[in-house]
Parts: sequence; C-alpha cells; structure tokens
Amino acid sequence: MAGAGSGKSLRIVFATIGSFGDLHPYIALALELNRRGHRAAIAGSEIYRDKIQALGIDFYPLSPDFNRIRAVPGLIEQILHPRTGAETLIRSVMMPSLRESFADLSTAAEGSDLLVSHPLAFTARLVAETQGQRWASTFLAPFTALSAHDPSVMAEIPFLNLLRPFGPSLFREIYRHVMIRAHDWSAPWHTFRAELGLPPAANDPLFSGQHAPDLALGLFSPLLGAPQPDWPQNSIATGFAFYDDGAVGGLPPDLTAFLESGPPPLVFTLGTAMVRNPGSFFEDSLKAAQRLRRRAVLMVGGNSPLPLGPLSDSAIAVAYAPFSELFPRAAAIVHHGGVGTTGQAMRAGRPMLVVPFGYDQPDNAARVTRLGIGRSLPIGRYTASRAANALGALLDSSTCRRRAAEIGVQISAETGTANACDALIALAGAGTTGSPRTERPLIASAG
Repeated sequence: MAGAGSGKSLRIVFATIGSFGDLHPYIALALELNRRGHRAAIAGSEIYRDKIQALGIDFYPLSPDFNRIRAVPGLIEQILHPRTGAETLIRSVMMPSLRESFADLSTAAEGSDLLVSHPLAFTARLVAETQGQRWASTFLAPFTALSAHDPSVMAEIPFLNLLRPFGPSLFREIYRHVMIRAHDWSAPWHTFRAELGLPPAANDPLFSGQHAPDLALGLFSPLLGAPQPDWPQNSIATGFAFYDDGAVGGLPPDLTAFLESGPPPLVFTLGTAMVRNPGSFFEDSLKAAQRLRRRAVLMVGGNSPLPLGPLSDSAIAVAYAPFSELFPRAAAIVHHGGVGTTGQAMRAGRPMLVVPFGYDQPDNAARVTRLGIGRSLPIGRYTASRAANALGALLDSSTCRRRAAEIGVQISAETGTANACDALIALAGAGTTGSPRTERPLIASAG
C-alpha cells in the first residue's frame, strides 16, 4: 500500500446509493483526488455510468440497479412516502440486494487502498472486513449521526423538535426505542454477515454500525451541524463537498434570457428524487408566486410539461439548471430540504422555504430555521396561500436576508472537498490493518 508521504498514487473507491444528492459529493471528492494524482473510482447504480465516466472517473456497477427499481409499479412512490419511505427502501430494496451488492463491491474494491462508504452502502463494511481493507465512512447530513446532544427531527416523529429543551437523557431513550423498532429491518444484514464467517456485530448498520472506526466524514458544514460529544469516533465535519453540472454546461439559454429580463425570481425545486412525485407542488408554487407578484422559475425535472397551463412572461419551467449558477440569482429558494440542495442554497446566500417530505429533510428544515435563514412548511401543508404567506414573510425580513447573506459568505469560504480528501489520503496512505475493529455505541453516555 502507498505511504502518505511516498508520492505514490493511491486507489480509493467510493460506494454510493441514491439520487444525485447522494452522488455529487463523491464526484467532487473523486475529481479532487484525481487532480492530486491519485486514482478514484465510484461504485454506484448503473444509471450513473455515463455521467461518471465522462468525468474521467472509474466506474463500477453496484446493486441495487435503479433502472430495475423504477420498473416495479408503485415502488418509487412507496420509497418517497414521507413516513414509511425509509422502511420500504431498506426492507424492500436494500436488504434483498445484499448478496449482489457484496459481490459487486468486492470486485470494485479489490486491490484498492481505501474503501469509502455512503450510509446506505451496507455491504462496504462487510467487504472491508473480508478483504482486510482500510475503510472510511461518510454521512451526508447531521441526521445520520443521530446525536442526543443535537437531536434530529425524524419524519416518523415530527414533533421531536419541540422536545429539544428536555436534553440528552430524553433523546437517548427515544433513540433506544427507535433502534429497537428498526432492529428487524437490518436482520438480513446480520444473517448475511454470519454466512460470510464474520463474528456477530455489536452495533447495527442502520445506526452506529454504518460508521467506520478509523474515519467518519460528515460531508456538510459545521454551521448546519456542529460536532457533538456522541458523534462517531474519529469523525470530522469537513464542510460541503460541492459538485454541480454548472461547471460543464451552464444555464440553459432560455433560462439565462429569463433571468436577465427582470428582477430576481423565486426558484422552486424538488431536487432529482422528490420531483418524481410532486403532487400539486408546482401548481401551488406558481399560484403563490402570482399572489406575491413575483417572477418564478419552476425546476420540474423529467415531469415537464406539467399541467400548469400557459405560463406568462413572469414564469418559466425548466427541466434542469445547475443550482450553483441559478440559486445566487434568486430572490428566495423553495426546495425539499435534501442536504445537497440545502447546502447549495446556503452557499448562495438567499433565504429559503424548505418543504420537507421525509428522510433527513425535516431535520435539515429545522436546522435552517434555527439558523435564521429560512422557514419550513411540510409538504402535507403546502398550499398556494400558505406558501405565499411564508415567502412574503421571508422576503420582507431584512434580518433573514442579512443572515442568509452572512451564512453564504461563510459557506463559500469553507474547503470541504479539500478537507475530506486530506483525511482520506492520510488514512489510505497508512496501509492496511489486520487488527480488530473497536466498536462504540452511537448513543454515548457523555453529558
């Protein structure tokens, strides 16, 4: 294995599962590693092969294949359900594909200096242990660290934010019950682990077991979630690892012309996953913008054209635009609360209205609200009138606008990609270890 100071090229493999928000941070890291003379590879869904290889990054297929998931009637809608989507994703998609995923990732990781995992890459730990490899984990949002000192809002328990004043003791007990309830979800992982001849795991891959003991990187700004006493051991909040297609293609010409023809618009987006099941979000958003007499950009993804009716000169619907190019030109941003979109909106320095569905989104929305740079309106309560009222309050608040601009400056000054790559190179260059992993409960007793 290459030493950290030897100058020898290191081979680092990233394993990721999910939407563009789950892919782009690893593209950012892979490009930076390649720029430094190392060789990065990404193992992910087959649907991303062309995108990744076009950037000069090695690609390996990793199950589950989202093309097959999309072919199952109704499954995507179940995965996107605000309350039960996470259980469906894990029990119906991730766990049934464990063996295929293990075989895929074993091939991708063979001979590498370091394997780096996304929170849903449940077989990364198993591959690292069976191959005797160095392993680093990542978590893309504070929600995944599940700290009792900085408690997260769960889609299944939306009132948790109201209980924050009661402190860590209460949340340790809440999390204990959550883990008990979810224990059956990961039972196939423990069974498969035994089939591989590995000793029983003292922690669960859905919780503390997803975090590597040598290095766990929080790929987000400490402004969104500061390190806590009960974070995973050897963990770092690096800052966001930003990647956006804007560096390649820029804004569509028709959108550029629209932006230049009048004052900054309201921007409405549901990212690349939630946009598949938007309900009446875009129709209500257009009506809200009209009530406020504001121009609007509707990022409708592959759903274009939507039944919006003819758009006036004050609105435009586009399939896609790079957030890094569009968001700084907005008056305010309305989005679903995915951590990648949240990070881009924070860096743009614009107020935001977060419309969370599920997963980490309600927690990101709560954090944005506490930062004083936005408001939250859950998708189940999102109507034209409520959106107009919330946006009107944001746009009228000089305090919110000023705070958002201050946060934007701070986020822009962070060097998350470089920080993460520094840590990965240092670990990869340290060589392999055959020593047993020391496991620590995620919900620590400190404090």
